[in-house]
Amino acid sequence: MDTEIKLKGDRIIEQIPSIKDKALRINLNENIYGTFAEIGAGQETVRHFFRSGGSSGTIAKAMSAYDKDFSDAVYGIEGDGRYVTESRLKKMLSHEVNLIEKRLSREKHPNKMFFSYANTVATIDFAKQFKGHGWVGISYQIEPDEDYNEIILHIRFKETDVRLQQETLGILGVNLIYGAFYKYNDPKRLLRYLYDHLDKDQLEIDTINFSGPRFADVDNRLMSLQLVKNGMTDAVMFNPDGKNILPAAILYKKNILAFRGSFRPVTKVNMDMYEKSLKMFLKENKVEKENTLVIFEITLSNLRSDGEIDERDFMDRAELLCGLGQTVMISNFQEYYKVVEYFSNYTKARMGLGMGVNNLVDIFDEKYYRHLSGGILEAFGKLFYRDMKVFLYPMLDEHGDIITSENLKVHPRMKELYKFFKFNGKVVDIDDYDPTILEVFSREVLNIVNHGKPGWERMLPTGIAEIIKEHQLFGYDPNKVLKESNS
Repeated sequence: MDTEIKLKGDRIIEQIPSIKDKALRINLNENIYGTFAEIGAGQETVRHFFRSGGSSGTIAKAMSAYDKDFSDAVYGIEGDGRYVTESRLKKMLSHEVNLIEKRLSREKHPNKMFFSYANTVATIDFAKQFKGHGWVGISYQIEPDEDYNEIILHIRFKETDVRLQQETLGILGVNLIYGAFYKYNDPKRLLRYLYDHLDKDQLEIDTINFSGPRFADVDNRLMSLQLVKNGMTDAVMFNPDGKNILPAAILYKKNILAFRGSFRPVTKVNMDMYEKSLKMFLKENKVEKENTLVIFEITLSNLRSDGEIDERDFMDRAELLCGLGQTVMISNFQEYYKVVEYFSNYTKARMGLGMGVNNLVDIFDEKYYRHLSGGILEAFGKLFYRDMKVFLYPMLDEHGDIITSENLKVHPRMKELYKFFKFNGKVVDIDDYDPTILEVFSREVLNIVNHGKPGWERMLPTGIAEIIKEHQLFGYDPNKVLKESNS
């Protein structure tokens, strides 16, 4: 007899298993068997499995090579001498997987699905300046005779107490192992389940990569997009090869020149702005070419302007930019000052922003800063903090006049503030721009492509039009083009 009472108006609530239940379910599965190697925050993950009962059938070994010499003796020496790195985690996982395969006979254990869970973590320091971060991963099988799958992620702690960070890591570890075995068929949901019994104020996940036979169809860039979309991190980055990269690793102590836009699609104007701004930026004091990183940033707040985020569309834009040899960043930042503030977490070196006149006029609009206690002055303090400079690309107005920093119009109340930044050399014009392409706008290109009209190809950088046609991006349809030319 069903004794559960259901009332009118009840909503179905998704039942999230407790951490103990998750650990117990894995422990009670006689085929799941593996090792735990944890360095840096106690042995918090394996503790949950020991405590939940029935662990002898799941845990082959638990170890923690805390001493650096011991760690080096077991896993080898890192080229850069660091221990909390992706490279170290991968060495840990492959070493432990090899050991379990070597020491346990397949004849004796024909049905066992082996796994190895590992983490290498630095918790908060005594001065509480660095909150700590780490790499967490699992290498595991779904079938005994199948190749290993791998899930690797990078985390940043947000809590300011070591004990709390340890507990958070333990819960995350259980969520990852449980998700790897029981949610692998839906990686997007697996991602969300990593935060079961955790809050986003406790932990940030800023990189994740799936690999192996079960994740052959998973696009890791789309998974990164989910991290930003779900609010698990503020920004993710891709290198020119289109691979996920850890922002901290690439931004550390760099001179940064950033361009923000929808890049739908990337046009000759965008590339002209990039080339001319970079030339000017490299002439700046304290800017060295080999230490300069150029970033093309697309914000999700713009992607959301058309309603729900079209993930495929986002991928197309990122791919085109990566195809031009650029580093791409996807962020949750609506305002420019937040982008600069984000970069400032990783570098104290000189920064620059390349933008068009209309973007600069928008920056001087007070409505974007009403939520700040210090209003526009607070935002500008953060934006032009350190030696930040704006490289301004001109614009054609409706009368055919060229608008530069000298004749652009901001709100009368902002006039003196604008003059201040202009006088102090914080806004500089790009003078050697290409006047023949000023009439090119992404929106118009997109409109022409959508309607199957000819002539848009010449508005884009070399090779981009071919990619759009080949993959039929941004609504390009060869049949539409034929109809148009026949009519």
